[in-house]
Amino acid sequence: MDVAVVSLFPEMLAPVAQFGVVGRAVRRNLARVIPIDPRAFATDVHGTVDDRPYGGGPGMVIRVEPFATAIAAARDQVPEGSPVVFLSPQGRRFDQATARRYASLPGLVLVAGRYEGFDERLIDIAGGEEVSVGDFVLSGGEIAAMAVLDATLRLLPGVLGDEQSAIQESFAEGLLDHPHYTRPEVAHGRPVPQVLIEGNHEAIRRWRRKQALGRTSLRRPDLLCDRELSAEDRRLLDEFCAEQSTVPPTA
Repeated sequence: MDVAVVSLFPEMLAPVAQFGVVGRAVRRNLARVIPIDPRAFATDVHGTVDDRPYGGGPGMVIRVEPFATAIAAARDQVPEGSPVVFLSPQGRRFDQATARRYASLPGLVLVAGRYEGFDERLIDIAGGEEVSVGDFVLSGGEIAAMAVLDATLRLLPGVLGDEQSAIQESFAEGLLDHPHYTRPEVAHGRPVPQVLIEGNHEAIRRWRRKQALGRTSLRRPDLLCDRELSAEDRRLLDEFCAEQSTVPPTA
């Protein structure tokens, strides 16, 4: 998978392409991360990429040019059919389903913003989509682009050491993950749950499912509101809530 990232600070992308999951994908030739610097396409000697907003107000706005030229150059570096994605607080929330959709594509063009944001005409011209990594303010889109890269490339076949990891992680099926434990059996006076060391695989599966449902109910009840639970999931969630003396969310 080829991912071109249009960024005013391309040097920020170098570490993410060298380490961790993204670095592994690059080293295994399963992905390429291609930085594109819009300043290289500026038409003045100062490499100007922003200007004052029409209508007044604080800050600066990213100009249509040279970003439009940079995006066109980025498109030349990725396969046909690769969408342009603007990292923007005005975008739709990036989630696991979006990561899976991106991972199924031949490539992406990620556009990291700065300052007060993009001239709206740039988004119209590029024909891209806008995504946001959360309801908070970042100084620029580079960190958001790194998050999208990591979440997407880890889903490519052959990137993770154990392909089941991507299936069983948090949000893989719309739930938070169950608790995990490793040696020693007792740490700081706290033992591992007995069910995990008794070797009954069905009991372990049931316990993990119950914990995942319960954690989601307590920490992210919004994920359950529109979810139709199976009869088993409903029983497990009721059990968890009874044990915790909480009330399960209603669909």
